[in-house]
Amino acid sequence: MMQTTAQINNVTYRYKGAAENSLDGVSLTIQKGETILLCGASGSGKTSVIRLLNGLIPHYYHGDMTGDVKVNGHDIANTQLYELAGVVGTVFQNPRSQFFSVDTDGEIVFGPENIGLSPDEIMARKDNISRQMKLDKLLGRSLFELSGGEKQRIACASVAALLPEIILLDEPSSNLDMQAISMLHDIIREWKRQGKTIIISEHRLWYLKDIADRVIFMDKGRKAHEWHAKDFAMLSEEETRQLGLRPTNINEHYLALLSDKDNAENGHTDISDGILLKDFYFSYHHKPYILRRKKFSADDGDDLSLCIPELTIPKGKVTAVIGSNGTGKSTFLRCICGLEKECTGVIVSDGKEYRKRQRIGFSYMVMQDVNHQLFTDSVEKEVLLSMKEKDVKRCHEILDTLSLLGYKDTHPMALSGGQKQRVAIASAIAAGAELLLFDEPTSGLDYAHMEKVGKLLRQLADSGSTVLVSTHDPEFIEQCCDHILQIKNGRVHPCLSAAR
Repeated sequence: MMQTTAQINNVTYRYKGAAENSLDGVSLTIQKGETILLCGASGSGKTSVIRLLNGLIPHYYHGDMTGDVKVNGHDIANTQLYELAGVVGTVFQNPRSQFFSVDTDGEIVFGPENIGLSPDEIMARKDNISRQMKLDKLLGRSLFELSGGEKQRIACASVAALLPEIILLDEPSSNLDMQAISMLHDIIREWKRQGKTIIISEHRLWYLKDIADRVIFMDKGRKAHEWHAKDFAMLSEEETRQLGLRPTNINEHYLALLSDKDNAENGHTDISDGILLKDFYFSYHHKPYILRRKKFSADDGDDLSLCIPELTIPKGKVTAVIGSNGTGKSTFLRCICGLEKECTGVIVSDGKEYRKRQRIGFSYMVMQDVNHQLFTDSVEKEVLLSMKEKDVKRCHEILDTLSLLGYKDTHPMALSGGQKQRVAIASAIAAGAELLLFDEPTSGLDYAHMEKVGKLLRQLADSGSTVLVSTHDPEFIEQCCDHILQIKNGRVHPCLSAAR
């Protein structure tokens, strides 16, 4: 007879200040050793279920709640969060929100240190977890210099080091490249082999289809459907699309493009009309200057984090920027739009040159962590802020296109991760810059909203804007991208056609 490890009994929950319930009569029984996949649209209640199981609801996120939750014999409502430390471990959607240290080693050992383990046991756990998760290249580094995917891997390691019986993961693959997703798959499979109970909230479904035991589909705060994993895997692409879910199978062509191999042998695309980037050089490891700021050049070689003597970007097109985590995609975009002030470089478009500060006005960037660029106290004000001339009607049109008009008076920080991402995209559209840069814009989105973003980027390109989008999503590239740029170690290969 299977042992129940977690029980959610008829829970209805509304966050403080929210107009609607986030959960509506949810009941769920989880057996010991089960792997449960939670899927559904952004804002459907997946993250709220995770928060019920780890106690953040009701102890951290306050609101109105009925029903009860029991985890491993603990009544969550009457159990302090610290009492759950060795029972439940959580990997959040944004790994920065759970970091306590400034370096990778300190973060991995923080949990074991906090519960008072001996130094020998702490180091043994660190060494074991680092070996299992292949973290050798990430040890001894500052958390601030890691890419989003690398931070996610450290977050997984810090949770695993506590050896919890139940592991909760909220969008764990959202910022990972294909190689890292494969590693994550192997880690989850190993946790499953160890008998851990695992609950995963995800939009990317294809890498979990051989691991999950059950699939729970959330819709408007309710448990709308439930399948055994084998039955779920048999759903057609059309059936998953109608549910607003990403496909369970990925086109092999795009998986190959997103792998770590060099795609240069596939040739490159001749570009007749483009935006020229010249002398873009940047280093995170530059030496301090005393009298005069050092100007980087191609002669700095391996010291450069970005080295682009010359590159032409197709004008009026959507170009995907691909490459492994930490290889320089975000750095490339930040340098183009002028956020990295030490970066040299000139943009040439229609015979006009844009240098340094001028690049800021020429381009607009949506960051990977959109929390860095949400400033106002309402969604409407956020979009209006980016407009050169405020136009409420145009603002509402953009919000309506992204299914955000109903949230126009909501504080951006009260939204789900996917909803925040869409607010930042709405601001980028409203800015009307000639060159629009998107850093992982679909990482927290379900299929339906990813499709909407793809259509919006196509519309922007068709109206004359040039779009560069860093992505790990093969579905997204297939849907809307014209060209592909591959970055490896800060070096950019010529454009490839995205066509199959």
